[in-house]
Amino acid sequence: MLRHLAIATAALLSLLPVAASAHGPSRQKVSESIEINAPADKVWAVVGNFQDMSWVPAVAKTEGKGGNDVNATRTLTLKSGGVIEETLNKYDAANHTYGYEITKVDVKVLPVNDYSSKITVTANGDKSTLEWHGAFYRGFMNNDPPPELSDEASKKAVTDLYKSTLEAVKAKIEGGK
Repeated sequence: MLRHLAIATAALLSLLPVAASAHGPSRQKVSESIEINAPADKVWAVVGNFQDMSWVPAVAKTEGKGGNDVNATRTLTLKSGGVIEETLNKYDAANHTYGYEITKVDVKVLPVNDYSSKITVTANGDKSTLEWHGAFYRGFMNNDPPPELSDEASKKAVTDLYKSTLEAVKAKIEGGK
């Protein structure tokens, strides 16, 4: 009897990885931050305008409508030629934070779906911390994604973007450019 129970249990357990991966993609999250040797107001002056993404090295041009009002829109044209459309969901200049979502992007440009993000500048004396948080699904929404549209690829793309951008902002502000 115990042998049959052990075989049945082993058979059921062998199905778990298949059952666990059959549900489709799960929400991925990326959070990166950097300390900048400048007051929060100075950092916010660089990153705080939803209509100006010139601080992101990958962006060639930003066009938008609505300023920093909720539901404002912007279209980012990347240096690679890709285009990303975004909408502002939350804006709080007093607390140096805003949130937005991507409303349209080709997964070949950025391998994500249902992307939302938040940028925050926090004062720390004469220094500040710039944080960029994002949540999204991978580029391929069904099971068995190709490698370039997997969870790992989407997380790597977003992480690399955040890290390189935060480092560029730090260099720009601390270098006085």
